[in-house]
Amino acid sequence: MAAPPTAALPSPDALTDVLNRLADPNVPGMNKLNLVEGATPENAATLDKFINALRDNGYLPISFVANNVAWSDKNPPDAAATITVNTARGNSGKFTFPMEFVPSQGGWQLSRKTGDMLLALGNSSVTSAPAPEPAPPTSTRPGG
Repeated sequence: MAAPPTAALPSPDALTDVLNRLADPNVPGMNKLNLVEGATPENAATLDKFINALRDNGYLPISFVANNVAWSDKNPPDAAATITVNTARGNSGKFTFPMEFVPSQGGWQLSRKTGDMLLALGNSSVTSAPAPEPAPPTSTRPGG
């Protein structure tokens, strides 16, 4: 296992700032590409869909708290943290999720692996067919 970096760990605020910017409905996906490791212009639509899903399902506003910030045991010099996500749905919309962040241009980005899990960025270039319509219920006639 590689030795942890000698630099200081990122502050919890530095990590939640990345997430707050990702979840900002006023910022288009194209302007969020620098927040996710390896994101390309093709991922912008997926980032927009993520925000629309949060909005449409009543999760906005959303906030984040980073706990247990440490160097990643899998990918030093990445940082790992347990993120508590608080949504507008109160306790029913509160959950925790382990996330990794990678250093980038003097700041931090969400790791591609975490981005793929949360945002389905790995699927953004795949066009999926719409879900099939459910079959209409079959009716049974009395005495039939």
